[in-house]
Amino acid sequence: MPARVFFVIIFLYMLAAIWHDYLYQPLFNLLVWLYNNWTAQNMGWAVVYLTILLRLVLLPFTVVSEKQQRKNEALYIEVAKLEKEYQKDPVIQKQEIRRILRQRRVYPWARFVGLGMQVLVFILLYQVFLRGITGEKIARLLYPSVDFPGRINTVFLGFDLGDSNNVLWAGVVGIWLALEIYFDMRKKPANSSDLLYFVAFPLFIAVALWWLPMVKSLFVLASLASVPMMSIT
Repeated sequence: MPARVFFVIIFLYMLAAIWHDYLYQPLFNLLVWLYNNWTAQNMGWAVVYLTILLRLVLLPFTVVSEKQQRKNEALYIEVAKLEKEYQKDPVIQKQEIRRILRQRRVYPWARFVGLGMQVLVFILLYQVFLRGITGEKIARLLYPSVDFPGRINTVFLGFDLGDSNNVLWAGVVGIWLALEIYFDMRKKPANSSDLLYFVAFPLFIAVALWWLPMVKSLFVLASLASVPMMSIT
């Protein structure tokens, strides 16, 4: 076996071990613990509480991201002026925009951290409901300190979290996203690409969530709803 192939295999094995032992399994145990202790054994509410806890953990990054966004409100207008001023010279246009970004120190790392954690939980929920949450599979993943929950209740407000093709929940997420984009677009001048984003992005998300298990729509909706709650606190 070539040395390069060997190191690639070792690297992939290490990534798989890190994902399972330090990300997937701890979050899974937290989800089951919430299910056992905080939700009267309702997996839907466990997902909601997990989302809120995630938001609380990420609150410092959210605050940094919000402060950065407020500082950059004037940046949108300035960039729009540069795009109009140098529309016949795209090379200089890009140089000037990069110069402004450097001056204002636009670093989106805080938002990337928040999005990364949400993607992590999104994948976790997908694996949980893809693999199933039967007794034998749960027992292999639970820590000794987490009680075995028995048969998992996946019914939430009359809907099964594991069922796909749920138009209602996927549609609510799509409408929520469209409203958020609409109110955000009112803060700065909009162009044709913004209007396309306003229509295409919520529609794409709604269709994707319609195809996935309903628990994904619940997680995304809880995540969107928790943003104003974190702002109030």
